[in-house]
Amino acid sequence: MEMDFERCYRAVDSRDQRFDGWFYTGVTSTGIYCRPSCPAITPKRQNVRFFPSAAAAQGAGLRACRRCRPDAAPGSPQWDIRADVVGRAMRLIADGVVDRAGVPGLASRLGYTERHLHRMLSAEMGAGPLALARAQRAQTARILIETTDLGMAEIAFAAGFGSVRQFNDTLREVYASAPSDLRAARGRRQAAIGAGTIALRLAYRPPLHAQALLDFLAVRALPGVDEVRDGTYHRGLRLPHGTGEVALTPADGHVAATLRLTDLRDLAPAVARCRRLLDLDADPSAIDATVAADPALAPAVAAEPGVRVPRAVDGFEMAVRAVVGQQVSVRAATKTLTRLLLTHQVDHEVDEANGDRIPGQPHDQPGGAAGMGPLRGFLSAEELLGLPDAAFGMPAARRETLRGLARAVVDGALDLAPGVDREEAVRRLLALPGIGPWTADYLAMRALGDPDILLSTDLAVRRGAAALGLPDTRKTLDGYAERWRPWRSYATIRLWRAA
Repeated sequence: MEMDFERCYRAVDSRDQRFDGWFYTGVTSTGIYCRPSCPAITPKRQNVRFFPSAAAAQGAGLRACRRCRPDAAPGSPQWDIRADVVGRAMRLIADGVVDRAGVPGLASRLGYTERHLHRMLSAEMGAGPLALARAQRAQTARILIETTDLGMAEIAFAAGFGSVRQFNDTLREVYASAPSDLRAARGRRQAAIGAGTIALRLAYRPPLHAQALLDFLAVRALPGVDEVRDGTYHRGLRLPHGTGEVALTPADGHVAATLRLTDLRDLAPAVARCRRLLDLDADPSAIDATVAADPALAPAVAAEPGVRVPRAVDGFEMAVRAVVGQQVSVRAATKTLTRLLLTHQVDHEVDEANGDRIPGQPHDQPGGAAGMGPLRGFLSAEELLGLPDAAFGMPAARRETLRGLARAVVDGALDLAPGVDREEAVRRLLALPGIGPWTADYLAMRALGDPDILLSTDLAVRRGAAALGLPDTRKTLDGYAERWRPWRSYATIRLWRAA
């Protein structure tokens, strides 16, 4: 979004929630920055500046508003969907790459020099990669202060700070409060609920059709990996420093998230992956306006506003699901994947009985938050390669496709992380034996976050098109769908629902 003063000021004056995360409002007379929807009195024009990121506002010497908590606003939909270097960098920063590998590691992942990367981010975000990561650390630290009873030194290092002094200085600068003052003020907020367990709210731009997300995920749930129960989605996570579980419950204006982590350094990447899974940084108003311009889809949009694209917390997991799901029903694919997982679990238990613990599996999970079972993340590429032929329960060619996929991931020839170059990832996927356009496009939509994918060869998509009176052959549907650009992925979800 361009920082057009008049457009931004009108959004602030109307307290429009749709613009939260698009930009931040700096008020020079008070020294604070806010969301556009902040309920405070609209500041005078001469006292207002607009910033493309919270880090840019902090860099200008402003502190976060205590009333609207702009640091917890939804992410910008630009960086959620854009495939250029800045968009990829923002997704990797959100996933904690700077905290784990520093700016050199981020630049290496993107294929640019540190200087050039800093220049690109500063031009568009108003801040470089270190400042952007610092803003995220401050938000992570605030969450841990308010939702756990950890000591401040533990929180400092869990949030990614290099020292307690840096932690203290940053929080005083960003929140105009000492860490101890933030903890003292948490009495009106939810109290800590157990060791290693964190409860927080994931903001989104309304509307959100939560039931569509839960329906989609429930049909594809795998035993021991994820499940939908009583309106809450539960799943296990594989994270950079360990494992975890999350329970996600859609509510009015936010998704309530309860995270249980083996290592609190994984809080930021866990939050980023949950947001990505539920597509919480989307701009539903813009998407629905484009899709509803088609008279055939307008009634569906009116009846179900805010339908999102269910994405993924693990690119390799989504790739395995896509390959197994080739030319079979969702039910059949789920049955095959369940067999694969159960075989691995049996082998894991046998190895444990022999004294060979395998890290990152159920017995390494933190124990029992109420209502959360012993879920674990999906198989890793290395674990899949260790399974015997009998575990796969599918034709030999498809089994070898899965192994070829896993080898490519293990060898580094294929990257399915959030900040990957989408075109390059699709090209490498198509080069693998047994992976065709449907599989590559499905992964581009769900694992890589491409908002403009139409699965016109998918049988259910074509059935949905027919049910709505639309062209239902691949060629005719491709031509007709040009009117849905750049949101064809969202139209695909609606066609699936129509089927």
